[in-house]
Amino acid sequence: MDAEQALDAERWALCDTFARVGPDAPTLCEGWTAADVAAHFILVERRPDAAPGIALGGPFARHTARVMEQQKAGGFDAMVDRLRRPLPLLMRKGPAAVVNANHHLIHHEDVRRANGEGPRRLDRDLDEVAWSMLAVAARLAMRRVPVGVEAVAPDGRHRVMRKGVPMVTVSGEPSEITLFCNGRTDAASVELSGPDEAVERLRRSPMGI
Repeated sequence: MDAEQALDAERWALCDTFARVGPDAPTLCEGWTAADVAAHFILVERRPDAAPGIALGGPFARHTARVMEQQKAGGFDAMVDRLRRPLPLLMRKGPAAVVNANHHLIHHEDVRRANGEGPRRLDRDLDEVAWSMLAVAARLAMRRVPVGVEAVAPDGRHRVMRKGVPMVTVSGEPSEITLFCNGRTDAASVELSGPDEAVERLRRSPMGI
């Protein structure tokens, strides 16, 4: 798996989508437009002082919101042009490349799906990124789920994302399972199987990091 190559390709594809849909296009992130998603990426990459607000909320979130608005004030085209540049070195090497490729994949689909575009076939490297992240990030994203959850890909790959009984199986392409586990349950093209009550408990559970 060449995670850095997958990251670069998905980053460029996301920028192409930004350019196609425009700054005011809706996304699956409630209350965010495409411009907000672009500003979010620049904040994560270039403004570590504003990053705590993403995870911690509270007073930190106010600073994060201010920085995002500052980025947006510079214009959507300028943000997209900036995102076409490679990530800082430490964010595109080794494990960081895997994490960031997955991050780009999720938000790219947030933009695509909210604008009427359906599932797409990923290249091998990005598919492997998504599958590998199900072993780590999905377990964190599903920490509040009260049942066991197993992922099964069309080619037969399978992995337990959360141990527990009863077990629910989430079947689909790794990218679709990734979306499901990160709270994009209505947009994800997956099939759920298992005891009816367990499936319903999974559907009702909060998911996401």
